[in-house]
Amino acid sequence: MSNPDSRDTRSYDLLWLSLALLPLLGLSFLMAIPAQDYWWYLRLGQDILKSGVVPAVDMMSWTRAGQPIFYQQWLAGLIFWLVYALGGAGLTFLLRGLLLALAYGLNWRMIREASGPRLATILTLLLGLASSNNWVMRPQLFVYPLFVACLWVLYRWQNGQNKTLWLLPAVTLLWVNLHGSFILPLVLAGAALVFGSGARKPLLLAFMAMLIATLFNPHGFGVWGYLTFILQSPSDQLFSMEWAPPSNLGWQMNLFFGWLLLFPVLVAFSPRKLSRLEWVWFLGFGWLALSGTRYIIWFLFLLAIFSADLLAEWTNRLLDRPVEKINARLNVALAQLVLLLSLLFLPGLRDSWWESAPPLYEQTTTPTAAVTWLKAHPDLRGNLWNDYAFGSYLDFALPSRPVSIDTRMYSYPPEQWSQYVSISNAEPNWDFILARADVNLLLLSTASQARLIEAVSASNEWCEQYRDPYAILFARCAFLP
Repeated sequence: MSNPDSRDTRSYDLLWLSLALLPLLGLSFLMAIPAQDYWWYLRLGQDILKSGVVPAVDMMSWTRAGQPIFYQQWLAGLIFWLVYALGGAGLTFLLRGLLLALAYGLNWRMIREASGPRLATILTLLLGLASSNNWVMRPQLFVYPLFVACLWVLYRWQNGQNKTLWLLPAVTLLWVNLHGSFILPLVLAGAALVFGSGARKPLLLAFMAMLIATLFNPHGFGVWGYLTFILQSPSDQLFSMEWAPPSNLGWQMNLFFGWLLLFPVLVAFSPRKLSRLEWVWFLGFGWLALSGTRYIIWFLFLLAIFSADLLAEWTNRLLDRPVEKINARLNVALAQLVLLLSLLFLPGLRDSWWESAPPLYEQTTTPTAAVTWLKAHPDLRGNLWNDYAFGSYLDFALPSRPVSIDTRMYSYPPEQWSQYVSISNAEPNWDFILARADVNLLLLSTASQARLIEAVSASNEWCEQYRDPYAILFARCAFLP
């Protein structure tokens, strides 16, 4: 049997990589944008571009107006806004696809180096599907490729290749301005420094450069204080589901827990063994994943690489046997065609052939029609109290009306979140609390505040002004123009 040359092998790999990315990119293009963090990041980026500085006080809510606020993810907000301003939603979806393609494509490459192209495609698909609930349009998207790049550099270092270590401080410099998880590359490199088997001196120098790189941000040393604060923020810990330990709800979590349960069996029977460093990463990031849902994706990137190494002895004989003949040109052409097919699911393109194409935005959390109506009625006076998910869209789409609360969980004290939950559930004195805060307008969610809508509708103090399937607007009758 003849051995294909390196060009043929690369074309064969490219074809299998494209088969892994096609369903993942297609899925990412179909996932609607929920309100959550996206919209207020657009507002942040817009404000930064207008003023030339990162805001230091809250300008989006009336309940915290003028209070100090820390925007560590300023660069992500700026990029989101520039992309949106340049090409709207379609370009934003393409941005998400490119970031995911970089992350999962590089992870595929690492799996391929440990095993073969077919196993790499299977594991990458499993990885992507299991972690797809972490593809929300938010700053964390920008650092998925950076995390995998750190793994790639450290695996090369573990194998005696030190030339790419300079990437670690470069990645850290970007990360510290993009997302609050900037400590993760330091955790990866620090564990490698202690438990790895590569040359320690060059890695130590790179690690010191990484620490220095964290200071190159608009807040300097203050970014470390922010990290400490956000990890202990009671508002996030008590009221945000993503900080809670994961539960086996939803098909993504079924895949995650199933994979986790099968992994010990794979370890027990595989002829290969994980290195000491890999076990440290497994235990550390595994603990993180089981302590908070938001950490699962980091662990899954590692789990896919470990699984490939443990499976390689079997799959190289059964699944990834050498191919006798490879048509390089045909493989490249097919790979390009497969990747182009994924673009058919982009907003704008899919509407030309799909009559009932999914909406761009999650309609239950993005009150586009209600905000359009509010813009046309500036005569309605008084403070606006709103559903917290609606708040993110209001921050961007209607900045003239500051919100009462939004999805910036850490910026509101736990007492305010407790009060928000109490009002949303129409608990006793809900109207007294609103009156004390001079609230004359309510923008409520039909999906999450049905009890409050019923109570307000039954009150003689409030008059309904607007209604659609997702949002209802009430005003105090006494203050109507």
